[in-house]
Amino acid sequence: MSNPVESRLAELGISLPVAAAPAANYVPYSQTGNLLLTSGQLPLVGGKLVHTGLLGADLDVAQGQACAQACAVNILAQAKAALGDLEKIVRVIKITVFVASTPGFTEQHLVANGASDLLVAALGDIGRHARSAVGTAALPLNAPVEIEAIIEVR
Repeated sequence: MSNPVESRLAELGISLPVAAAPAANYVPYSQTGNLLLTSGQLPLVGGKLVHTGLLGADLDVAQGQACAQACAVNILAQAKAALGDLEKIVRVIKITVFVASTPGFTEQHLVANGASDLLVAALGDIGRHARSAVGTAALPLNAPVEIEAIIEVR
């Protein structure tokens, strides 16, 4: 493979899926100047949610991290669809991680590590980013995690 990012993903046992089409009246990504913004990505693998439910009730942190990792893979799939080549990524600037959780669950930041760790493993230092991890009552399709990204591109 001539693409270092996709080579690193392959070493991690990850192949990028075809970027998901929007499920409603929005676009999956938008670019302005050198910024690429992704719409929220759900933890879909093969068109199905990895898990459903709430963190703190139905799922534990490790399951949430697996969902966040799947969201990060889908962010990279959208970036590839937008750019044609992941080597055009200059830097992941920020991700916002929404975690559907019970009122008493306070480990959203640990769930978000699933995405952060994957982005750094795949992209190296350019994958390091600012981040928000936000608890929410519910997400579309009963997904436990949804993540959006802001990426600087060439």
